[in-house]
Amino acid sequence: MGLFDLKDRVAFITGGNGGIGLGMAKGLAAAGAAIAIAGRNQQKAEAALADLAASGARCEFVKLDILQEASCKQAIDDVARRFGGLDILVNNAGTSIRKPPQELTAEEWHRVMDTNLTAAFLCSQAAYPHMLARGGGKIINIGSMMSIFAISYAAPYSASKGGIVQMARALAVAWAKDNIQVNTILPGWIDTDLTRSAREQVPGLNEKVLARTPAQRWGAPEDFAGIAVFLASRASDFVTGAAIPVDGGYSVQS
Repeated sequence: MGLFDLKDRVAFITGGNGGIGLGMAKGLAAAGAAIAIAGRNQQKAEAALADLAASGARCEFVKLDILQEASCKQAIDDVARRFGGLDILVNNAGTSIRKPPQELTAEEWHRVMDTNLTAAFLCSQAAYPHMLARGGGKIINIGSMMSIFAISYAAPYSASKGGIVQMARALAVAWAKDNIQVNTILPGWIDTDLTRSAREQVPGLNEKVLARTPAQRWGAPEDFAGIAVFLASRASDFVTGAAIPVDGGYSVQS
């Protein structure tokens, strides 16, 4: 098996029906992995499943309510049973509420934190015994540039994305002995439904992003196919606890 060959590997991806999640799913499928897209809306996932099936990969939808601990465990257990195991977990599902911090309600705070951070922990915890049974595994968390920088209108989002980096490091240390690598990708400004709404809500955002990004463009979901394959494959067996920007140079531009 080549370093980047994912044949006979099984990947479980939360929020894999579009955006960055689908970009990563396509990369993993092209490298040979079987793909389980986890979410609440199967109809929304049908187009993504069709795209993935075109690569020849096995791909299925699995029902998941990311905010329910029992649902996280059941969905992962079901995939491991149906596919014969679990090797790769991508914690990609996320949300944001853009408000000044003084206007946020406790419910809004918890909704963002539970979706972006708590659910990633619960899915990682549920995946652990299945990866242990396979002799190892790969967990890929999706952080953000807000894991590094502050932004005035996204306090819970920034807190959750900073937290996911530290959580990944803790899991990486705890599970290294089990041959489970845990890493985080830090997307910059990527052209997705979430950021399109941000451009509508935040005046001048598009111009600011282009001015600061050395690549002089917004990222695209397909920009995440390669990093996904690297972090899911044998090529990254000695990489764990890392937080890797995929941002066109945004985070290194002064």
